[in-house]
Amino acid sequence: MNIQPVLAQVSFNLQDIFRNALQSIDNLGSVGAFAFIGLYIIATVAFLPGSIITLGAGVIFGVVWGSLYVFIGATLGATAAFLVGRYLARNWVARQIEGNKKFAAIDRAVGKEGLKIVLLTRLSPVFPFNLLNYAFGITGVSLKDYFIGSVGMIPGTIMYVYIGSLAGSLARIGTENQPTNPTVQWAIRIIGFIATVAVTVYITRIAKKALEQEVL
Repeated sequence: MNIQPVLAQVSFNLQDIFRNALQSIDNLGSVGAFAFIGLYIIATVAFLPGSIITLGAGVIFGVVWGSLYVFIGATLGATAAFLVGRYLARNWVARQIEGNKKFAAIDRAVGKEGLKIVLLTRLSPVFPFNLLNYAFGITGVSLKDYFIGSVGMIPGTIMYVYIGSLAGSLARIGTENQPTNPTVQWAIRIIGFIATVAVTVYITRIAKKALEQEVL
C-alpha cells in the first residue's frame, strides 16, 4: 500500500484545520493573541507542523506583533515539549546507555556547552523544530540554557511571518498563489547554511574533546 497519498491527505487536512482555527482567532479581536499563542503551544507539543500557523500570524497580526506572538508560543511550546522529553523519557534513555562511556562523555560535553548548541540549532532549518524539542530533553542541556537558546528562532520567525504577511489573506497562505520574496528566502537559506556548518563543526569538536578527556 502506498502511504504517500494518505500522508498528503493528512497534511492537507491539517492545513485546512489550521486555516479555520486562524480564521476563528482573527474574529476574536484582542483576545485572539492569547488564543493564537495557545494554538501554537498545542501544535508544538503535539508534534504538528507550525508553518501554516507562523505564516498566518503575518496575515492576522502583521510582522511585528505576529513575530512576537509566534516567538512566545514557540518558546513556551518548545519548553513544554523539552520537559516532557526530560521527565518522561530521560530515565528510559539513561538506562539504555548506562555503561556506554562514549555517549556519557558526549552528553556531558553537550550539557556544558548547551546554550551555544541550542542557539545554533535553532538558527538552522536542517534540525526539525518539533523533534529537537524532545531530543534536547534527553541530553544534559539545562532548562535555563535551552530556554535562553530559543532566541535563535527570532530571525527565522520574523522572516516567515513577513512572508505570511505578503499573502494578505488566510486562504492564500501555504498555497501556490501565496506571494513570496526571493531576497528573504535566500537570506533564510544563507543563515541556515552557516548555522548548520557551525553547529556541526562545534559539536564534533566538543565531542572529540570529551572523548579524549574520557580516555585520559
